[in-house]
Amino acid sequence: MSRLHQSRIADFQEVLGEPTVALTKLRELCFSGIPFDGGLRCLCWKILLNYLPLEKALWSSLLKKQRDLYSQFLKEMIIQPGIAKANLGVSREDVTLEDHPLNPNPDSRWNTYFKDNEVLLQIDKDVRRLYPDMAFFQRPTDYPCLLILDPQNEFETLRRRVEQTTLKSQTVARNRSGVTNVSSPLKTTSSSLSEYEVLPNGCEAHWEVVERILFIYAKLNPGIAYVQGMNEIVGPLYYTFATDPNSEWKEHAEADTFFCFTNLMAEIRDNFIKSLDDSQCGITYKMEKVYSTLKEKDVELYLKLQEQNIKPQFFAFRWLTLLLSQEFLLPDVIRIWDSLFADDKRFDFLLLVCCAMLTLIRDQLLEGDFTLNMRLLQDYPISDVHLILKKAKELQDSK
Repeated sequence: MSRLHQSRIADFQEVLGEPTVALTKLRELCFSGIPFDGGLRCLCWKILLNYLPLEKALWSSLLKKQRDLYSQFLKEMIIQPGIAKANLGVSREDVTLEDHPLNPNPDSRWNTYFKDNEVLLQIDKDVRRLYPDMAFFQRPTDYPCLLILDPQNEFETLRRRVEQTTLKSQTVARNRSGVTNVSSPLKTTSSSLSEYEVLPNGCEAHWEVVERILFIYAKLNPGIAYVQGMNEIVGPLYYTFATDPNSEWKEHAEADTFFCFTNLMAEIRDNFIKSLDDSQCGITYKMEKVYSTLKEKDVELYLKLQEQNIKPQFFAFRWLTLLLSQEFLLPDVIRIWDSLFADDKRFDFLLLVCCAMLTLIRDQLLEGDFTLNMRLLQDYPISDVHLILKKAKELQDSK
């Protein structure tokens, strides 16, 4: 380990060792990248995403409270409906004459159950394709959810719900205009190869844990529920927490990811809500902002893209909505997120990163025609994220 690296780790340990973490100092350190060692990144992300408070003395009680709350969610939203379904035909309190599977009443529990299944199918389809170029999400977790996998239980797990739901996924048309290109061409393989298999009973793959997190999020946030692309936001968070060197953190990766994801979504959910697209907080406004920033920094390039009628929706929609998680390999995405989470003006820096990505390929863009340039932007050619972040920082400092 280099001396520089060791001194960086020492800087982090010093800030995190104080009874009250100095947030400004922590942000500065995280902005330049968080070392993986000793679970530093997990801890920093939890603080930066407002999951852990700055007072260290409160950490253990807060974590216990939140993890218990998450177990409660599992019981209410996955286990109880599953038990109810498994006991079908035995005496049931909740299936009375007024409430049966064909009841058209929107408040019927069955109606909710079938609606949930539609959402579940969409989530299932998306998480089975999470980072197909990495084995991690297909591997079994060391900490399967015992509440759910208890062999004594006859109730229906999410896995069984997916298998039994014959509703074809065609009914789930929650795709947004322009998001048809959510995943980049490079990362799609033929469907038979890219769909993850289900592991034998008693084991759970990491993608199934992610599925559960998204399903519970959708149940608790009916206003937005699940929109395609959220799987790309939760993936890097869960990966980071589930590969933490500290086994105690690792064991609770599911609950901790859920709350950090919920906090992160609270900040970026407007990007996913179609009715807000054209409002000040919506995605269209942010995409326009990428172009107005580019215009300030590099007017020649801006005019070229305008002249070719390359609209920011064609590429910036995905860049911004998914926090660049589709443009780079996972370790690089995680490094970019260190800087994004550390930005106190939350995601202003993301606009600069997008501008940096454009200016770094300006020569190719200035020479290329529409088709060539679209290909460059849809499948971004530079993989060195350090170069991109450095450029973005230069743009930030040149204001």
